[in-house]
Amino acid sequence: MQKPALCLIFGLMALPLPVTAHNHVHVIGNFSANDISGWKEKVFSQKTRYELTKSVNGTVLSAQSQASASTFYKDLSIDLNVTPCLNWSWKVDNALVGLSEKTKAGDDFAARVYVVFSGGTAFWNTRALNYVWSGNNPIGSSWPNAYTENSVNFVVQSGQTRAGQWVTESRNVLKDVQRLIDQDLHMADGVAIMTDTDNSKTSATAYFGDIYFSKSC
Repeated sequence: MQKPALCLIFGLMALPLPVTAHNHVHVIGNFSANDISGWKEKVFSQKTRYELTKSVNGTVLSAQSQASASTFYKDLSIDLNVTPCLNWSWKVDNALVGLSEKTKAGDDFAARVYVVFSGGTAFWNTRALNYVWSGNNPIGSSWPNAYTENSVNFVVQSGQTRAGQWVTESRNVLKDVQRLIDQDLHMADGVAIMTDTDNSKTSATAYFGDIYFSKSC
């Protein structure tokens, strides 16, 4: 099954939407305000269920996957030279342990957050940086997506140690892109979240708090 590698990357090539900044903060996912306006779903293999839900942290977005793969995404236009830092919080009930994540058969993750860079009319130049909650690969490791080298997986959480806990992340996307993709990419054209279990035929549940870009991490 063709994963977000190409389908998601090319699917996000609608005209990017400018995001209003307040004090150098671009809010992408305002889930705590019960706001999912501008977010869309793309199905690859059955639907992952994305919905707003209440938690101890207020309203968040939940993602429930049963042998499914669909993504929840938003088109945007963010200048990473101004606001390079992507901030979000997430929680997984359980990591997907025991998978060979560097292969197509094991390309499932309890939680992912994508940043997409459009190639414009040269769609073959589109790239994606994929922050993942890995089941077994160490934090800080990275590798090309199993379906295309245009997308790079980067592990920011791993295993069961912090499963069931809310974890706050802040990544300097500009620096990560320069290091992992080695291209001068400074305009982010899309953000996506995903919980997928279609290859492993298992199940996973994740939760996502508000997502925003900021000047500092």
